[in-house]
Order: sequence, then C-alpha cells, then structure tokens
Amino acid sequence: MDIVQRFIFEELDVRGALVQLGPVWKQIKRDRDYPAAVETLLGEMAAVTTIIAANLKTPGRITFQLSGHGAVPLLVIDCSETLNLRGFAKSEGPIVGRSVGELLGDGRLLLSLDTKNAPQPYQSYVPLEGETIAEVFEHYLRQSEQAPAALFLAADGDNAAGLFLQKLPAADEKDPDGWRRVAGLAQTVTPGELLSLEAPVLLQRLFHEETLRLFEARTVSHDFLPDWEKVRATLRALGSAEIEAILAEHGEVVVRDDLSNHEYRFDADQARAIFKSPPPTLH
Repeated sequence: MDIVQRFIFEELDVRGALVQLGPVWKQIKRDRDYPAAVETLLGEMAAVTTIIAANLKTPGRITFQLSGHGAVPLLVIDCSETLNLRGFAKSEGPIVGRSVGELLGDGRLLLSLDTKNAPQPYQSYVPLEGETIAEVFEHYLRQSEQAPAALFLAADGDNAAGLFLQKLPAADEKDPDGWRRVAGLAQTVTPGELLSLEAPVLLQRLFHEETLRLFEARTVSHDFLPDWEKVRATLRALGSAEIEAILAEHGEVVVRDDLSNHEYRFDADQARAIFKSPPPTLH
C-alpha cells in the first residue's frame, strides 16, 4: 500500500494512475475521530490530490482546499513533490447526509501550487460543482486541462484509493472508441476492489483486453516531525503579555498544527521559559 501506480494504454492516447493509501491514511487521521461521512470525504480527497501531485508536469507542492458553509466547512490536503502527504477536516454541528452539497453547502475549491522556479505560489479558485469528491475534481480537471477525465474514489477507516483516467489529444485518432471503452471498463470497479486489490492485479482485472504499460510505482509518505523550536518562536513573537493572558485563562498554552497532526502543550513554567532563553541566532 501507500503507492501511486501510473500507466498508459499503449495503443490508445489515454493515461491513468491508481493510488492506494493504507498506513499513510491512518497516520493522517490518527486521533481525529472524524464522523464516517467526513472520513470518507477526506480520504477520497487525499487519494485524488496524490494522483494529481504525481502527474504534475512541473513538480511542486500542491494544496487543495474545499471550503463551504455547511457542517463540514473545510477540507485540506497538502502533497509535496516527493508525495509527502498531510491533511485535515473541520466539522461543526451534526453531520447530516454524505454528499459534498449536503456537508459543505455552497463553496469553492482552492488550488495552491508552489514550484521551485515560481516567485510565488500559483492559486486558482473554482466553484464546487458535483455531489461527490470525484465529480468535483472531474469538473476541476476539465476546466484546468481541457481534457475529459474519469475518477473513481473510495475510502474507509483503513484505506483510501482512487483510479484516474484521462483522455489525451490524439485518442480519437488512434482509436475512436478507445476512450469510451476503457472509461466503461473503469466504471465496473467496486470500492472493495479499489481498497483491497494490489495495483497490478486490479489493473489486469479491469483492462485485461487492453495493452497497458506500467511505470515504476512511487511511494507515498506521511513524514512530518514535530517542530518545537518553530512553535516556541511563534509564541515568542506573540509576546509575554499575551502568553500570560492565555495562562491566566487556561492554565497552559496549547498550539494545534492541524495540517501535520501535531499538538504542542506548554505548562506555565515551560511557557515562561521561552522568554528566559535567548532565541537562536542565525549564521
């Protein structure tokens, strides 16, 4: 598990990718206690973000943010060019329904892409179109790449997975029926197959009559160590008066890094000690 398997149909101008997340998905949602519907949305979003990151023409860090005005106002997934993945969801109030419209309400999809050669991250906003994560991202891909795409996503408590197909410019010239045929075959995949079958086995089962070329699979990780010094620097910047006010109200200072899933706790002595030791110097 925790791989992205890219592939191409040799005799068609159609490309694809299959992502399967296991331990990485469990780490992302560790100790979160998301309701089942929220867990499904975030897992599917993790799968499709990983697919898009693995297929970027210019490698970089990509962040997708779904925001709305419903019981789930925010879903965020961030993936680096090395496929280091993290993310979180926010939910408020009772969770009713399972669709994007029911849970997020009207909202938008924000893409942020940070590449090494760009002076600042590229950002793009798209209104939410679709009732599933797959439909939302199919719409996004049609808008951004001007090419038909098909997505099939699944997620549960243990795994998240996604199958992606995209029709490329010369597809109709190579085989006028090719895109319809392979997209139809992909529609037969079940969530159970996506979540449990190894990538080569699943692709062979779905497309055994087509000629597939598999590229080397890439590993997905969730590797974000706690950064206590960065948090101390942030608290130092707030100033001792603000920290004393927080201690007076709560008895401790708690900093939550939702994206990397870390929590930093400082009791009164630890919080005050931040201002006694000099900040690190730069050389």
